[in-house]
Amino acid sequence: MTELLSIILAAGEGTRMRSALPKVLHPVGGLPLAAHVLHAATRAGSTAVTVVIGPNHEAIADDLQSRMPSVQFVSQTSRLGTGHAVREARAAFESATGNVVVLLGDAPLIGAKTISAVTELLDAGADIAVVGFDAADPTGYGRMLTSGDQLLAIREHKDASEEERAVTLCNSGIIGFKAETLRQVIDRIENKNAKGEFYLTDVIEIANADGRRVAYTRADESEVLGVNDRAQLAKAEAQFQDLRRDDFMKAGVTLKDPRTVYFSYDTEIAQDVVIEPNVVFGPGVKISEGAVIHAFSHIEGATIGAGVSVGPFARLRPGADLAEGAKVGNFVEVKNAKIGKGAKLPHLSYVGDAEVGAKANLGAGTITCNYDGVNKSKTVIGAGAFIGSNSSLVAPVTIGDGAYVASGSVITRDVAADDLAIARAKQENKPGYASKLRARAEAIKKSKTKG
Repeated sequence: MTELLSIILAAGEGTRMRSALPKVLHPVGGLPLAAHVLHAATRAGSTAVTVVIGPNHEAIADDLQSRMPSVQFVSQTSRLGTGHAVREARAAFESATGNVVVLLGDAPLIGAKTISAVTELLDAGADIAVVGFDAADPTGYGRMLTSGDQLLAIREHKDASEEERAVTLCNSGIIGFKAETLRQVIDRIENKNAKGEFYLTDVIEIANADGRRVAYTRADESEVLGVNDRAQLAKAEAQFQDLRRDDFMKAGVTLKDPRTVYFSYDTEIAQDVVIEPNVVFGPGVKISEGAVIHAFSHIEGATIGAGVSVGPFARLRPGADLAEGAKVGNFVEVKNAKIGKGAKLPHLSYVGDAEVGAKANLGAGTITCNYDGVNKSKTVIGAGAFIGSNSSLVAPVTIGDGAYVASGSVITRDVAADDLAIARAKQENKPGYASKLRARAEAIKKSKTKG
């Protein structure tokens, strides 16, 4: 395979985002914009990646390096255009022997197939290859001027003539080079244009003047969408979600109302899973076949086994691990807990930092009290145990297999297997005392009214 270096341009301040967070770290589908591009580059076979960032953008480097430790970074201290940005990455391509593709860090929907289409043109003999798109409204985009399969020039909107502005084939910003060609043309770019910047796109005319072959390919406009403000971020999110929904339905997942279900970039769902309306998946969710996710549930960092039922109105937080046939019902929250095969948490419970054995049953209002204000401790509930409604299990504590906890109990000590635990105050009834309480309450209310 030909060596492929990807250079991702991510030095822009993103002032139109009006955010303290660098633009390319804003997420789509739970993944930063630049990380989407990084993933696409690696899927397309990039053997090395260099990212051009701005000064004081260490957060970008930290994020991307956590995902790909080998990624390299260079800083563009003066923002003098895309051509200047690529020059700043000279150390990356100075000794490259294969292909180099320049990508934009704010275009999160770019696919590996489109990047591969560029490298295929290069491998087939092109010196430079550019991705274009047919714009519904080309205003503001660089126009691609062609003759047959040869790209002659890319004219920025501000520098284009009226005739050139009528062209609807526009530049996506994705340009591939044979490494040797890039080295020979990059320093010949000048800044004689309306903005006084060094446009990378000027290499097209330079290459044509040299008699080089400049090819182009087309992508859908939606795939090369760039994000410059919050409205475009929302548009990218919507397009990402539509793509994920279609992918899952094609793979055998039932979405009762696709428009209301939101996925993360890494959501994994097996076939014959049913997802009802208004469900949100955060990062790190894996769902096995035949599970049902009922309406209005929020799930992140969770593993859901085959045939599991979740919700409605359930929340699964990171570390929730539900074994086959388990049930987590309405208004139940699970965090960092293993729920055994066939166990039931039907309603109104919180289970955190816990292990719940197979076929255990937790009544309504059961709470694992896992936090003392400083430390978190674990609750273990054995197989087949029954926890009565409105019980509080104060961790660390273990309920043995088949044990029974009486409703309303506050359990602070371990319960052995098959034992019954009752931990509540003895009931006392005071005849006629209710009327005295009401009379006292009315007197207090009356005194406040007079005051």
